[in-house]
Amino acid sequence: MRSKKKPCQNWRLYVITDFGVLKRDSLVEVARAALRGGADVIQLRDKTGSDEALIEIGKKLRRVTEEAGASLIVNDRAGVAKAIDADGLHLGQEDGALVEAKKILGEERVYGRSTHSKAQAAAAVKEGFNYIGVGPVFATPTKPGTAPIGLELVRFAAKNISIPFVAIGGINESTVREVVSAGARRVAVVRAVMAADDPQRAANRLLEALP
Repeated sequence: MRSKKKPCQNWRLYVITDFGVLKRDSLVEVARAALRGGADVIQLRDKTGSDEALIEIGKKLRRVTEEAGASLIVNDRAGVAKAIDADGLHLGQEDGALVEAKKILGEERVYGRSTHSKAQAAAAVKEGFNYIGVGPVFATPTKPGTAPIGLELVRFAAKNISIPFVAIGGINESTVREVVSAGARRVAVVRAVMAADDPQRAANRLLEALP
């Protein structure tokens, strides 16, 4: 089997799907537009949909990302990631251990972990993840009831974390420069692209603010 692992170091803009905010009927078309705008990664995320539904849309996203030379990551569901031959898997703090995910998907994938504190970030590095998400930096409706952590963890990660990190949470065209000033080189967004009237332009404008 060929390796699916792609270098996280090259990522800049990481776009996460949200079936609740799309202004268009086709998630695939929004993803395609985001990739035309320069997105490096699409994460397939849906906490409520069935595996079958995610596999159906995921196979379409697999074709789109491969055409663009971009990465496809699945949130939480290792079985879905395997079924669509995704490049990797992203796990939240409550989504299980890396070793268990690797039993399903193998070593040659990209694995990420959401982190919300210095201790969690350090633990993810020790556990062997390829990258971490750091956030939510700002308040976001994607994580209702979760208090934003601010920019301090971004600054900590920039100085102390040896693997790539992606800043996430409330990042948009208005806030991205603050995150970059704190040391972020990669950002993840949901609504800033998924809910945009012009996802391609939205992605491109975010990239213009990144180093």
